[in-house]
Amino acid sequence: MRLDNKEIFKTLNPNKVWVPVAIGLGIVFLMFYLDPKVNAQTLKGVFDASVGGVLLALLFILMRDAGYVYRIRKITDEKLTWVRAIYVIILWEFASAVTPSIVGGTAVAVFILHKEGIKLGKALAFVMLTAILDNLFFVIGAPIILYLAKGHIFPDTRMMELRLGTSIQYLFWISYSLYAIYTIVMSAALFYRPRVFKWILMKIFSIKWIRKWKSNANDYGNQIIEASETFKDKNYKYWLSVVGATVFIWSARYLMLNALISAYKSVDMFGHIIIFARQIIMWIVMMVSPTPGSSGTAEFFFAQFFAEFLPGYTFVTSILWRLLSYYPYLILGAIFLPKWIRQVFFKKGNRKNK
Repeated sequence: MRLDNKEIFKTLNPNKVWVPVAIGLGIVFLMFYLDPKVNAQTLKGVFDASVGGVLLALLFILMRDAGYVYRIRKITDEKLTWVRAIYVIILWEFASAVTPSIVGGTAVAVFILHKEGIKLGKALAFVMLTAILDNLFFVIGAPIILYLAKGHIFPDTRMMELRLGTSIQYLFWISYSLYAIYTIVMSAALFYRPRVFKWILMKIFSIKWIRKWKSNANDYGNQIIEASETFKDKNYKYWLSVVGATVFIWSARYLMLNALISAYKSVDMFGHIIIFARQIIMWIVMMVSPTPGSSGTAEFFFAQFFAEFLPGYTFVTSILWRLLSYYPYLILGAIFLPKWIRQVFFKKGNRKNK
């Protein structure tokens, strides 16, 4: 993998926080203007939330972030200290918040780990593993939660119908299939037959009209082979810890919204299952969003998925949800990034000069 510092720092730029903020605020104001049910009195409803429910939501956020920090330490064989792991996660979350979800922040994550002293090949392997684990949670968990939701996972609203005549269910299953195929292929390449994967890749890129990218495909195949070597000797304790951390992280991520909704309205156990399940669909919608950090997309679709649980409080809950789960990472990233640059580039450079 070739890391272009200039391109990386175009993403890791504190000034980029204004783009998702502007998009998010624009969509919120548009929703406020177009929805006759939303007024000044509705906005005051934000204070009707129970303190216990909001505190529980905050606790789930902290649990999720603690899970991320723990997982990255375990995945890297504790090459990172707790403090350095916190820096890595904050900057990784910041990069995800300022780039479109459909693009992702793989290159940035590899760059951050590499600058923290991890060899480039291993940094790529660790980032690939986190992506595979996250996708596996969705690929395996989605059918289970769909079964538990008993057909109530897709909201019954015309707003969710696509203009081409297909439905959100169709989009979900297409997206799910693509994620499943990608995860199976990359898992097989990384853990089972990396050299076979490279051979197939080279055959594909030998086709005349895509032959110009054959060199890049060869480099990528070599990186997969190198990355696969990283995980050959890992024992069951390693895999139990990283898989368990992944389940913990995503459960905490989703349960945060369950807690926030229950801060406004009482929800029974089956209702909580549906809320949890619908967030899987929301995740797919947000993953294909072209806006940075799904700004605007998340706020708009929130109402379509969860309005039935929040009569009179949908608008304010969507704002509070994003204020708690998204915007803090923009602020933290803008604060921590300059400190990280000084620590990684200047202090290490001074030590080498000495």
